[in-house]
Amino acid sequence: QVQLVESGGGLVQPGGSLRLSCAASGFTLHYYVIGWVRQAPGKEREGVSCISNSDGTTYYADSVKGRFTISRDNAKNTVYLQMNSLKPEDTAIYYCALAQGSYFDMPLVRNYDWWGQGTQVTVSS
Repeated sequence: QVQLVESGGGLVQPGGSLRLSCAASGFTLHYYVIGWVRQAPGKEREGVSCISNSDGTTYYADSVKGRFTISRDNAKNTVYLQMNSLKPEDTAIYYCALAQGSYFDMPLVRNYDWWGQGTQVTVSS
């Protein structure tokens, strides 16, 4: 049973930082990516970033490039999303998700196979 457990969300002022964590367990896959997908109120889910398990290749949405950094700790089976220079438009529920297979770009949201429960990120003064 695949489990993805997010943590690290919260309330932060514009320009601030947060680090999200995603602890993954319950699977043995050869090729997969773990990504972060967010959903703002009244909007569709949007892929933010992802990282490949095979070689650590990372991908970012244009809206977060240069501000967000995804990384992984294989020993802990944990993926992190460091979010800097946060903006009010980054406010959303952030989901950790896993997609089986190899990807040469961020998977489409519909291609993710397993999802975490989500963690709220609110950027407001």
